[in-house]
Amino acid sequence: MFAVFTTARKAALALLALTAAALLSSCDTTMVGGGGGPSINTSKPVPVALLVPKGSGHEGDAILAQSLENAARLAIADLQNVQIDLRVYDTRGDAATAASVASQAVSEGARLILGPVYAETANAAGHAVAGRQINVLSFSNNPTIAGGNVFVLGPTFENTARRLSGYAVRHGKGNIVIVHGTDVAGQVGRNAIRTAMAETGAREVGAVGHELSQQGVINAIPAIRDAVQTQSADAVFLTATTAGALPLLSQLLPEAGVSPVTTQYIGLTRWDIPSQTLALPGVQGGWFAMPDPVLSQQFRDRYAHTYGGPPHPIGGLAYDGIAAIGALVGAGKSDALTGAALTQNAGFKGVSGIFRLRPNGSNERGLAVATIQNKQVVVIDPAPSSFSGAGF
Repeated sequence: MFAVFTTARKAALALLALTAAALLSSCDTTMVGGGGGPSINTSKPVPVALLVPKGSGHEGDAILAQSLENAARLAIADLQNVQIDLRVYDTRGDAATAASVASQAVSEGARLILGPVYAETANAAGHAVAGRQINVLSFSNNPTIAGGNVFVLGPTFENTARRLSGYAVRHGKGNIVIVHGTDVAGQVGRNAIRTAMAETGAREVGAVGHELSQQGVINAIPAIRDAVQTQSADAVFLTATTAGALPLLSQLLPEAGVSPVTTQYIGLTRWDIPSQTLALPGVQGGWFAMPDPVLSQQFRDRYAHTYGGPPHPIGGLAYDGIAAIGALVGAGKSDALTGAALTQNAGFKGVSGIFRLRPNGSNERGLAVATIQNKQVVVIDPAPSSFSGAGF
C-alpha cells in the first residue's frame, strides 16, 4: 500500500529525516548554565558565531549549511542601524567538533552562538560555553536539550499540539483519541499531545499505538475504531507523517467506519508536504498547523531571487535567529544578549511569523490552522500576529 506513494514519500524524506534526527538524537538533558549572558557594545559590530553541519561528508548537510549561512546573511542585510559580525564554523555534524568550535568561537570573541542543528551537537556546544556566560540559539526542535544557556529555535511538537488542541476545543472537537506510532518520535508526539490537551481543556478518551509497518497499521485499525465509537470521540489526533503511516491510516480508518464527516482528523505533522499528499482522499477536511503561508512564501521568493534557488526547509531558522539578535541589539542595551533579554515576552517577528523564546529554553511560534479542501490547502484560522492572539 505504501508503494503507491513512493514518489511522495521520497520527496518528504529529506525534511522528515532531518526533523527526526534533530528531535531524536540522544543527548544529555542536564540543564546547563544559568541563562545569563555577556555584556556587549552595541555601537560596534557584534560578533556572532554561526555553527553549521558542513564537513560531515553528507551532501545534505553541506546543502543545509549553505542555506543556513545564506539565510543569516540575508537577515543581516535587512537589519537597520545594527551591525553583526557573522563568523561561520563547521561542526561536521559531530558533537565533539561542535564543542571544540564553540569554545574556539568564544575565545575569538563571539558573544552568542547561532546553531548547531542536531540535538547532540547543540547540547555539546551549550555545555562547552556554559561557564563563559554565552547563550546558544540552536536550530534543533528537541526540547529535552533546552534550558540554561541553550535555546531551541526549531518548531516543537508541544507548540503545534497546543495550537491544534486549543482550536479543537473551541470548535467542539475536544473529546480526542490519540493515534500514535510506537517508535520514539510517535511516543514523544503522543506525550506532547497529552500535555497540550491538559493545558487547553481537551479530554483524552483513548490512545492507540501502531507499529510503523503496513501490517502494524492494519492491526491497529479495529482498536482505533472501537475507541472512537465506544467513547463517542469527536476527533482523532494522529502523530503519523506523510512519509510514513498517514496515507494508510487515512484510507483505512474511513473504510472501518471512522468517518471524517463526524470524527475530525487532526495531524501533528505537516500534511501539505509533499504536495502529492493533498490528493489523498482520506486527508480531505483534516486539520494541521503550519507557519503563516504568506510570510513563508515571501521569504522563499526573496531567498530564491538572491541566491538562485529555494532555501532548505529549515533554512529560515537562521534568519529568525539573526532577526531576534538584531532586534535586541538595536535597542542599544549592553545586556541585549542575556537570557532575560532573549526571553522577552513580546517575542520577535521571523520569516514565518511571530515567535518567542521561553525561559525553559523552548519556544512558541504563531501558527495557522489549515485544512485540505478539493486537494488544496485552505487556512481556516490565520496565524496570530501577536502573543495575545489565539493559541496563546
